[in-house]
Amino acid sequence: MTHILAIDQGTTSSRAILFDTDLKILATAQEEFEQHYPASGWVEHDCSDLWTTTAATCRAVMEKAGIKAEAIAGIGITNQRETTLIWDRISGEPIHNAIVWQDRRTSALCQELKAAGHEQTVTDRTGLLLDPYFSGTKVAWLLDNVEGARARAERGELLFGTVDTWLIWKLTGGAEHVTDATNAARTMLYDIRKGRWSKTMCDMLGIPMTMLPEVKDCAADFGMARADLFGAEIPILGVAGDQQAATIGQACFEPGMLKSTYGTGCFALLNTGETPVTSNNRLLTTIAYQLGGKPTYALEGSIFIAGAVVQWLRDGLKIIRNASETQPLAEAADDTQDVICVPAFTGLGAPYWNAECRGAMFGLTRGSGPEEFARAALQSVGYQTRDLLEAMTADWPGATQSTLRVDGGMSASSYAMQFLSDVIGAPVERPEVLETTAMGAAWLAGHQAGILPPMGDFAKGWSAEARFDPAMDASQRETKYAAWKRAVAATIDFTG
Repeated sequence: MTHILAIDQGTTSSRAILFDTDLKILATAQEEFEQHYPASGWVEHDCSDLWTTTAATCRAVMEKAGIKAEAIAGIGITNQRETTLIWDRISGEPIHNAIVWQDRRTSALCQELKAAGHEQTVTDRTGLLLDPYFSGTKVAWLLDNVEGARARAERGELLFGTVDTWLIWKLTGGAEHVTDATNAARTMLYDIRKGRWSKTMCDMLGIPMTMLPEVKDCAADFGMARADLFGAEIPILGVAGDQQAATIGQACFEPGMLKSTYGTGCFALLNTGETPVTSNNRLLTTIAYQLGGKPTYALEGSIFIAGAVVQWLRDGLKIIRNASETQPLAEAADDTQDVICVPAFTGLGAPYWNAECRGAMFGLTRGSGPEEFARAALQSVGYQTRDLLEAMTADWPGATQSTLRVDGGMSASSYAMQFLSDVIGAPVERPEVLETTAMGAAWLAGHQAGILPPMGDFAKGWSAEARFDPAMDASQRETKYAAWKRAVAATIDFTG
């Protein structure tokens, strides 16, 4: 058993990657699936799409590599976080589409809970804020809006899970209803200090605790994938939410180390060690990973729109056909125009947390075209990242910002990464293996299986493929960032 199968179930696609014991990629398979937008600010997935694309990509990657299930030591799972599913305990049938992490339908409920004075309790227990982003209010919405759901839940007939839990349920044929500490920490139902589900939070949201999965370490025995799926049983040995898996894959194991992942959204995590740090700047306190029953904590800043702004250029404005076209367009943009894009398509994340805000463009002229839009889209990611890093530095003196490790699809854009370095005024390092999220999941499973090295040795193997150093004049940097801050303020003001 010399291989690890990593499942990377994301917001727009499911992927499977096969690694060997040197953590070299042998083969990759990917399938996109449909996004559903039933109302403004609502985002859903068909639960069956999450499962069928996952199973199909696992089979495809094994076939590509010519590897049988008997040669796979374990499965590692990493997944889009906060996305919420509820299904029947007996039949396994979902009661509704999955409500995606981007969905804002519970904004009113969050406002009601804030008005009732509950946000401090939420932060004290969970490290999170009262925002539609997290799973808890999504569960409450489903129980209140799907006919008969609340009564069924109170009778113990329904189960809740994030995507990892759903996939494990399907992989094991309903034998296991489990999650890991990192995914649990994103539900708004888990006490990250006590390491257990919070009765206070469940009572606040009216969620029966019988719905909740068992919580395990990130490296643990999560059950066996059924033999009829892949030809033989395969143990599931590692699970982490996508941003935590990327933190592991980037070997950010020491307090003060920082990574930022650029996928659909952007997520920066700062390792704060054994101590959960409470933010004064509306960042999130979360679990970076949990091994041997011991949690390591992080401060996290979440941006809802990063790579999704490039998808908007492609699918909404139709000014590009694929993401790679953004770089030459941005490089050709008119330097005399200073167009700024505030991509608040589904609200603003950290450190603003404004669920009602919507996107805006500033500085448009008659000459503004695809080039300027592409540049503004790429630069918006750098500006938003600086917002996060400034908040982290204010919250925790250990956040030195000496170097930022980046990964995710958008990190492949050298233009975007150079601007990021310029606007934060610090070096940016892109790893040799961009698949750090899948690698993190693979390391967890391989470590649990006993075929991959311990944490320290794994960290020594990390290396950079490219390094971007600041090239922008400091005064220009501050002028541009000040313009960004004015644009954000105007966008929020327009929301009212």
